[in-house]
Amino acid sequence: MQTVDITDFQKIDLRIGSIVKIEEFEKARNPSYKLWIDLGDLGIKKSSAQITALYLPEELIGKQVICVCNFKPRQIADFMSEVLVTGFDQEKGKVALATVDMTVPNGSKLH
Repeated sequence: MQTVDITDFQKIDLRIGSIVKIEEFEKARNPSYKLWIDLGDLGIKKSSAQITALYLPEELIGKQVICVCNFKPRQIADFMSEVLVTGFDQEKGKVALATVDMTVPNGSKLH
């Protein structure tokens, strides 16, 4: 694994946001959801997330997730993904979302 210094880490804009809308992403190659995430001052941003194995849509509304906010937007089928929702492999094909253990203001930066 390559090591990085603090200036490399500081280049990544990691923020918390609340999922405010979700739809099944039928045109995606792998089972996915379309997410709309309230990132505070950054506004509502869209993301495609392959998290259908562990999460039902109704349990995601209001959930706070950690997002990479400064990647270039990525076209996925007919949907423009603007941020990357982060998570951890639970087992093959199952991603557990990276979140916080208490509510913090949307748009807060990870330090």
